[in-house]
Amino acid sequence: MGAAQRDNSGGSGASSATIRATLIRAPVTLDGRLDEPFWAAADSIDDFRQREPLEGSPATERTVVKVAHDADAVYIVVRCYDSNMRSLRASQLRRDADLSSDDNVQLLIDSFDDRRSAFVFATNPNGALWDAQFSGVDDLNENWNGIWEVAVSRDSAGWTAEFRIPLLALRFHAGTNPEFGFNVRRFIRRKNEEDLWRSYGRAQGFYRLSSEGTITDLGDLHRPHDLELYPYALGRAVETEHDSVGGETTGGYFGGKGGVDAKLGMSPTLTADVTVNTDFAQVEADQQVINLTRFPFFFPEKRQFFLESSSLLDLGTPGRVQLFYSRRIGLDTSGAPVPILAGGRLYGRLGPWRIGVLDAQTGGADKANDAVVRVQHDLFDRSYIGAIGTLHASSGGQGVQRAGGLDVDLPLVVHGANLEPKFWIAASQAPGVPGTPLAWRLSTDNPNDLFDNFVSLYRIDSGFAPPLGFVRRTGIWETTGHVDFMPRPGVLGIRQLDFTFPVPSWDIIANETGSLLRSADWQTAWFEWRVFGGDRQNGDHFEINFQRLMDAPGGSFEIFRGVVIQPGRYWWSRYELQYFMNPGRPLSFGAFVNWGQFYGGHSTDLELTVTWRGGGHLIVSTDLTRTRADLPVGAFTAMLSASRLEYDFNTRTSLLAFAQYDNESERVDFNLRFHWIPVIGDDVFVVWNSGYTTEPLARFRFPDTRALARPLNGAFVVKAVHRLTP
Repeated sequence: MGAAQRDNSGGSGASSATIRATLIRAPVTLDGRLDEPFWAAADSIDDFRQREPLEGSPATERTVVKVAHDADAVYIVVRCYDSNMRSLRASQLRRDADLSSDDNVQLLIDSFDDRRSAFVFATNPNGALWDAQFSGVDDLNENWNGIWEVAVSRDSAGWTAEFRIPLLALRFHAGTNPEFGFNVRRFIRRKNEEDLWRSYGRAQGFYRLSSEGTITDLGDLHRPHDLELYPYALGRAVETEHDSVGGETTGGYFGGKGGVDAKLGMSPTLTADVTVNTDFAQVEADQQVINLTRFPFFFPEKRQFFLESSSLLDLGTPGRVQLFYSRRIGLDTSGAPVPILAGGRLYGRLGPWRIGVLDAQTGGADKANDAVVRVQHDLFDRSYIGAIGTLHASSGGQGVQRAGGLDVDLPLVVHGANLEPKFWIAASQAPGVPGTPLAWRLSTDNPNDLFDNFVSLYRIDSGFAPPLGFVRRTGIWETTGHVDFMPRPGVLGIRQLDFTFPVPSWDIIANETGSLLRSADWQTAWFEWRVFGGDRQNGDHFEINFQRLMDAPGGSFEIFRGVVIQPGRYWWSRYELQYFMNPGRPLSFGAFVNWGQFYGGHSTDLELTVTWRGGGHLIVSTDLTRTRADLPVGAFTAMLSASRLEYDFNTRTSLLAFAQYDNESERVDFNLRFHWIPVIGDDVFVVWNSGYTTEPLARFRFPDTRALARPLNGAFVVKAVHRLTP
């Protein structure tokens, strides 16, 4: 579909949806000051409209955007005029930091020009770099890192961001005068104002690609550098590990390692990645949790090789049922690394097809080969039908385990409102497991401004076990849903309210042989009535909730150390208050308290979060979670704390310190991570990890200094990565 056929209704009063790119014929100095003469003659856009707080109204501050290009890159300048520069918010410097605390601008480039996927680039008045891949309806992969630059300048009338985005960072159809889908979003933090060039309707938004604009006059574009190499060298000093009483369990050692990642452009729209002797020592440690349920906890992926275009391999429901969960590769069930000897990926687009293939060979005690194949075929404007297959072949005598699935996603716009029916079905096979157990979900989503409704129905057979997937519960029927009513009263400083009353949000799980309509068959149930909640004009969020819960464990389970819940059917009621200040404040607080009945007794949950942003270099935050329970089978207090200190020397050099403590495992862990980016594409990491026991009766108990000589674990790592473009 060409630009002339696009849905160009960005709200009220639509204007031209194209911007011409000016050809650059001389070298460019990227300084954010617009010294080059070609900027003066370049085509520009300045018709920005509010999406928040006043839909369709002109932006309160003027924004001007211009686009240019040469043979190697696209240049985009965003001039943000501001009538009150003293109130500009800019606290972040680190790459990929959350820029929502600051004034910021975001660029959306749909380089395939298919209105189905895009690259997103953002910065703030400090020049911090943030980027992401977007696909589908709401799948934003913030872990993608592209090779690009931005320069920022400030003056008394505003601030200016000048982006240089190499063609190498994009995927597009090469040829003469291709067109890129395009949009620009500006966020003014002190006003909590969201301004967009296109797609500023509240039922649309920045990621409604069918309403995007277009960059034209791009000339003859070809993607350069078909090959990128990322060799690395690593040195590691591992401390002797000890048990909680100070006894040695594993000896320490010094070692080194090297490897390489390669990125090969098979075609302008298809990319291959290869990794050899992979190591993820620089990855930030997982945040600990205290799990007070009888079901497994879901941890997100953090390793870079698995993150780019990761959404293409998704089928299922994240955190509940996933046919492919990349942490099954290269990590054991405790999260400890398993050596990845080599791996490869192929991903991208071939006409109406999106393709993703992954294969990895792991070593260690259980050598295995893991493979995933995923395809999607375009339907209509934004819909698709897809299939996936996964395989785990182990040398440990377990044979070959397989899983496969089909899905269809049909996002629609009906009379200006969003409606998204979706269906997936999956099956698994494993040696020794009879038949082919199935899992499926049928859902429909209706996310709009006044009403946000959702309902889903699951069925998961008891033997369903995808070898490379994640399944929280099996042998069940499940239904989830909510009906949110969200009016905008425009009084008392309230921007938008949120009610789930009288119809509550729900999550009901029944035995696979039972019925969701018969409460006697329910295994668990959760209902929540939001009697009052919403967002204030200043960005603060609040909720007052009432909950009704049920659990029917068929056997006993340990909810906390030494406290065992007995089989039975438990119903209880709880009350909840939440208040979270907007992150644009130099000092922001958040509080969550939930109290009431709990497994025949009572409990109180308290969560506190405090963040201080020093205005550009120092950020300190602390999160505290505490549960106090008095039950007929015993009492306990579960406590978890996590504190972060971040010091950013500049946009390419940062120091992160992370300390965690929980009284269930009775240990404290430290993670110190220094990251230096000499040039975009190169990385130097210095990482220290260490954990110590806090067991009350232990001889070498932290914070006693003697504990430093008896760590539970510890390692010091130096890693350098260099980008080569032969």
